[in-house]
Amino acid sequence: MRPTQGVSFGGRYELDSRIAIGGMGEVWEATDHVIGRTVAIKILKDEYMGDPGFLERFRAEARHAALVNHEGIASVFDYGEENGSAFLVMELVPGEALSTILEREGSLSTDKTLDIVAQTAAALQAAHAAGLVHRDIKPGNLLITPDGRVKITDFGIARIADQVPLTATGQVMGTVQYLSPEQASGHP
Repeated sequence: MRPTQGVSFGGRYELDSRIAIGGMGEVWEATDHVIGRTVAIKILKDEYMGDPGFLERFRAEARHAALVNHEGIASVFDYGEENGSAFLVMELVPGEALSTILEREGSLSTDKTLDIVAQTAAALQAAHAAGLVHRDIKPGNLLITPDGRVKITDFGIARIADQVPLTATGQVMGTVQYLSPEQASGHP
C-alpha cells in the first residue's frame, strides 16, 4: 500500500503529513484514533516487502528500540504488517535533526556541543546496558527538541550485542562517514 494522506494503518493510525523519506521507508506524522495522540509512523518501502532480509531488519528495529526505555531514545509504541506494508509506530519528537541544525548554523557553541554529546552518550549507555548497539549514530539520527533535549532515532541497523548479525560476515553496516573504528574493521 502506498502511503498517502488519509490512509490508515493498523485500523487506528491515520496518515496526516509526510515528515521524511529515507533509505528503507517513509516517516509520516499520524493520528492514533484509539487513544487520540499524534505519533510518527515509519512505513517500509514497497520494494523491500519481498526481501526477507529487509523485512526482518525492519521487524528487528521495532524489537530493538522497544528494549530501551530512556528519555533520550524515541519510544516505539507499535509494529504491524498489513496489505503488503510493514509499519513502525513511534513517539513523534518535536524539533529537528542535528544535521539540519548544523547545515543551517554551520557550527555550534562548545557548551551546546558538549551538552548534545553528553545527552547522546547517556542515551547510548542505556541502549548498551540493554545489550543494544545502534551502529549508525550520526547527526541525521539525533533529533533536537525545541528545549534542547536529544532523542536518538533509527535503530534500523542496530543489533543485540550477543546476537548473530542479520548481515553477511564482514559486511559493514552504517553511514561510512560516521563509522566507529570497530565497525570500519568489520566488527560489531
